[in-house]
Amino acid sequence: MHPFYYNTILQPAVAEFKDRGSKFLAYSFPVTSIEECKKQLANLKKEHPKAVHHCLAYRIGVDGSTFRVSDDGEPAGSAGRPILGQIDSKQLTNIMVVVVRYFGGTLLGVPGLINAYKTATSLTLQLSPIIQKAVEVTYALNFDYQQMNEVMMIVKQYNCSVVEQVAQLFVELKIGIPKNRLEEVINKIQELQGVSYKTALLV
Repeated sequence: MHPFYYNTILQPAVAEFKDRGSKFLAYSFPVTSIEECKKQLANLKKEHPKAVHHCLAYRIGVDGSTFRVSDDGEPAGSAGRPILGQIDSKQLTNIMVVVVRYFGGTLLGVPGLINAYKTATSLTLQLSPIIQKAVEVTYALNFDYQQMNEVMMIVKQYNCSVVEQVAQLFVELKIGIPKNRLEEVINKIQELQGVSYKTALLV
């Protein structure tokens, strides 16, 4: 993985692959947490209650360190691993792919299953544009409301993202600063009078 950037998909997509009567529906989702993955899987199980398998793989985190594969009753290694293999071949993270299978009456065998799950995943990944995002470090800023414009100018200038904003008498603003611009942004913030900042961990 690149230290300053990562690749993910822009939007959800779905693709279909058929083999000897079995139908494989591959759904890809941009995700940032295990909770999101669980929700998407639960939704698909509701949407496809008659499907025999809901196999999946996800990889999460800007370093791609959190991942999981599930064969959901298919022979071990025949579904989840091939799905993850396709995700990794494109060096993607913050993504989940679920392949829903409707059985068509003919056993495909392990090589057939590996090919089906791999192909269905490959098809869905072709349908959603891949985007590059900056690896960000989250900081919490505190300042007087009147300084909002000055702070937001820095946020926009350096392509920081606003994670959370609480505005009362004082403003608390959580921003994601691109890792490769961190020093410049901190220097700019230090030039502003009365703005305090600290690193913030995302829970």
